[in-house]
Amino acid sequence: MHYNCLIVDDETELAKMTAEYFNMFEVATAYVGSGAECFAFLKENTADLILLDINLGDGTGFEVCKKLREEMQLPILFVSARQSDDDVLIALSVGGDDYVKKPYSLSVLLAKVKVNLKRVEQMEKVRAEAESRISAPEGENAVCSHCGHDIHEGEGEHSGSSKTELLKLDDATMSAVLNGNRIPLKAKEFALLACLYEHRNTIVKKEVLFDEVWGDSFFSDSTLNVHIRKLREKLEENPNEPKLIKTIWGTGYYLEIPE
Repeated sequence: MHYNCLIVDDETELAKMTAEYFNMFEVATAYVGSGAECFAFLKENTADLILLDINLGDGTGFEVCKKLREEMQLPILFVSARQSDDDVLIALSVGGDDYVKKPYSLSVLLAKVKVNLKRVEQMEKVRAEAESRISAPEGENAVCSHCGHDIHEGEGEHSGSSKTELLKLDDATMSAVLNGNRIPLKAKEFALLACLYEHRNTIVKKEVLFDEVWGDSFFSDSTLNVHIRKLREKLEENPNEPKLIKTIWGTGYYLEIPE
């Protein structure tokens, strides 16, 4: 069976209440109480998104997240009573897409979940469109999802691209192509890079990134810093001396791509 959301939390009553609330708003939700139950559930069912507690009876949410990331790229939102910045940084570094502190407002949590589910839906739509372009009848050109220009058969670049452009995004595979090398990205990494790419060669304020990528203009700097660091580790020759993603201190970031 398919669910929009799976809650993994050993606080059974809270998980049950949250699931019931989500289901009232047509977000199909199930809940389990441990890491083992999570993996057993996913063998028989599918989910678009996971809400994951850190403290579980049979281990930690960090361990569960790392194992999930070996097999799937669905959004994982940590939900925990642990308040320290270290916990937030660890959660994001092991593959979490967001961190929500308990106690939480059900309405706010539902809003965050819906934002992420909308992105999942949009990504699936892009993948479906990409597959249809690949299988387009002979003689018809595919269309670039970024600019709408035709992609001519046999061309690595399309008519709307600059030949000097080093970085491209592939929505269909949620990856970046840098100097011809494909680099897989996690969901939030791809969303962050896509936002920077859309505003490339201009300064993007932190508030804009928080709002467009996380759907919340009041998110913490540590969350953004971790994801920027992860992108630099994947895209930069030397993450400590970035040439693509540059920091504009006190303001935001600047994705520099030769035109």
